Amino acid sequence: MTAPLRIAIAGLGTVGGGVLKALQLRAHELAERAERRLEVVAVSARDRSKKRAGDVSKAFWHEEAAALAGSEADVVVELIGGEGGSALALIETALANGKHVVTANKALLAKHGARLAAQAEKGNLALKFEAAAAGGIPIVKALRESLIAHGINSVHGILNGTCNFILTDMEKTGRSFAEVLKEAQALGYAEADPALDVGGGDTAHKLALLASLAFGTAPDLKHMHVEGIAHITQADIGYAREFGYRIKLLGVARRVGGGIEQRVQPAMVRAGTPLGAVDGAFNAVAVDAGEAGPFFFEGRGAGEGPTASAVIADIVDIALGSFEPAFGKPAHTLTPLVPAPEGTAASAYYLRFDVLDIPGVVAEIAGRLAEAQVSIESMLQRGRNPGEAVSIVMITHETPQLAVARALKSIATSDKVLGAPSMIPMEMG
Repeated sequence: MTAPLRIAIAGLGTVGGGVLKALQLRAHELAERAERRLEVVAVSARDRSKKRAGDVSKAFWHEEAAALAGSEADVVVELIGGEGGSALALIETALANGKHVVTANKALLAKHGARLAAQAEKGNLALKFEAAAAGGIPIVKALRESLIAHGINSVHGILNGTCNFILTDMEKTGRSFAEVLKEAQALGYAEADPALDVGGGDTAHKLALLASLAFGTAPDLKHMHVEGIAHITQADIGYAREFGYRIKLLGVARRVGGGIEQRVQPAMVRAGTPLGAVDGAFNAVAVDAGEAGPFFFEGRGAGEGPTASAVIADIVDIALGSFEPAFGKPAHTLTPLVPAPEGTAASAYYLRFDVLDIPGVVAEIAGRLAEAQVSIESMLQRGRNPGEAVSIVMITHETPQLAVARALKSIATSDKVLGAPSMIPMEMG
């Protein structure tokens, strides 16, 4: 067996502690897989007095994470988080000092990934991030190494466990978004400031990485539509059920014409499909790999066990000498993402209008949809409340998004329509 692989870990929270614990509890089995011992020689965290999941007594403690870049470690594991600051400084300096890097930091990679990948390749070093997208699901390795023969047409899925937990619980209990969010925070599924999760930002970071791996482009957040789940109501969930659908927050990246469409938004997914059956805090990713066929991956997207597993898998790969390009191809060959022309992607849409229950309102809405060449597949209107507010729900045939948006803009000007119409795309699942 060759010399031990020396590891430094920055950040000893839930994931970092899990990595440390697993490396120690399964030291013998992991050494057999890696063909060398995996030894944690240095660590850094904010609070030295805090009890950790693993034993840190044999590792050199550094008060500042940046100091790990100058330690004797061969691999630096960055689990601090944040798109810049100490996390970015640590990775840049570690690579400059000839150290391999493993990170779970999707926000940092979505913004700086292409540049850091080029820096790693220049030094013949590994930059690995399996844990940065969908936690324990091995989707990064699959896109980078396994599904390359025929090219990839699309990758989409549920990439944020917090949002999926909230939407699942709203569906099961009938409670509002605000009520379920409060419980998710109490259970530790949502942060005290949940904006990054429920606003779609976390999903956007992960989608940028998956799109880069799938299409050979530099990670791109600029050309991405991002929408969260705070506006989803029990009315929407109930109507989705009536039509045989469930609402999920999806990240979608796919080829459309000569460009790539990237979007994060709630979508109606048909109940009973693999994606539609994903509940709670689980994640799932569906890949259309052309002639290789469709693939579906599901698992826990966060937490100590799944994320630590992904981090350790990357460490073992490095121990075995796997230094392939971070995004599947040399960084200098990553092309700028060419966005699909805005609004050209087509889908069926769920539309909900809160309107005054007066004669002619349905005809007016249908007429304005027809003017925009939006065709209706089905419609629901519940009850009567003459002169007061009622909901009208329509499902369109597959239509370019631009046409639907144009129709809704016109409909919103009507004095019979109360508030902004709701629009949710329909996905097959």
